[in-house]
Amino acid sequence: MPDYDSTLFSPPAPVALVTLRNPESGVMKVGVTMLLDTGADVTLLPQGIAEELGLSYSARNYELVGFENNSSLVHAVRAEMVFLGLTFRGQFLLIEQDWGIVGRNILNLLSINFDGPKLSWEKS
Repeated sequence: MPDYDSTLFSPPAPVALVTLRNPESGVMKVGVTMLLDTGADVTLLPQGIAEELGLSYSARNYELVGFENNSSLVHAVRAEMVFLGLTFRGQFLLIEQDWGIVGRNILNLLSINFDGPKLSWEKS
């Protein structure tokens, strides 16, 4: 499992490889890169992988607002995410980028130690 990624992020940021699964069909994708972001309210999945898995969009769109107060409307899907040996089921929002974001809606359920100087993290 990768710790901090310095290729996608400058400065390096903590990432994890997760498995995403379509709860209806069982189709899954292993090794999806996800940024561990304690500043994100919710968990966001890459839209391309959601399409690859055939995840169904919900009827409702959601507004995402960034730090610079820019906003966008995004789709939501029902999915399963396996992270640190635990399965998280529910609704996830989609973003148009190659990696996803694990937000506080999941991180707050876990105890994780981030060691920035060593560019590593671990479940505690």
